[in-house]
Amino acid sequence: MKTLFNKIIKLYKWALLLSPFVLFAIICLDTYVLLETENQTFQSTEEIPHNRVGLVLGTSKFMAYGDINLYYLYRIKAAEELFKAGKIDFILVSGDNGRIGYNEPLLFKKDLILLGIPEEKIVLDYAGFSTLDSVLRAQKIFGLNSFTVISQRFHNERAIFLAKQKGIAAIGFNAETVSGKYSVKTELREYLARTKACLDILFDSQPKYLGEKIAIQ
Repeated sequence: MKTLFNKIIKLYKWALLLSPFVLFAIICLDTYVLLETENQTFQSTEEIPHNRVGLVLGTSKFMAYGDINLYYLYRIKAAEELFKAGKIDFILVSGDNGRIGYNEPLLFKKDLILLGIPEEKIVLDYAGFSTLDSVLRAQKIFGLNSFTVISQRFHNERAIFLAKQKGIAAIGFNAETVSGKYSVKTELREYLARTKACLDILFDSQPKYLGEKIAIQ
């Protein structure tokens, strides 16, 4: 027992010693992502260039306690706005469909149709289990080397960063930002997500699933 206690104390001391360096590295990588994606996201449909396809990054429609997820709601509205402004011709919805009864892309599709988007203009990617998966599958499965990412700004920046490292010409259309306590956890988690994105590029991470190519037409 004493030996185990000593090992725990030693690990704790190492953690305290290394934590400032880890924090510094996280901040540096976050800054790197910001610099790499500077001026590549847009707030206005008037300013954003046209792309044939808009890639909507999936998220759950409802929160754990049953309320609608504002990140979802604002992405739906952004996709509608961009499409109706004529700045995209198709909407590719990429999200999680990894368990029974949970289907992010299909929920997006149903709500987009309710907003007046023609069904034939909506394409679904059921294997967008992560931002990396969504971006790389857009290229490898759907044959896209350029597209407009539709999500909140922080998410767009990470997606564009991943795309850029893989030779994809991506820009972002920023959905409305979620503010207040509602967003604190997500924004803090983004620092770790950007660190992971850099590691994914470093280690050439690939999508969980690929498959046959699908033409958007």
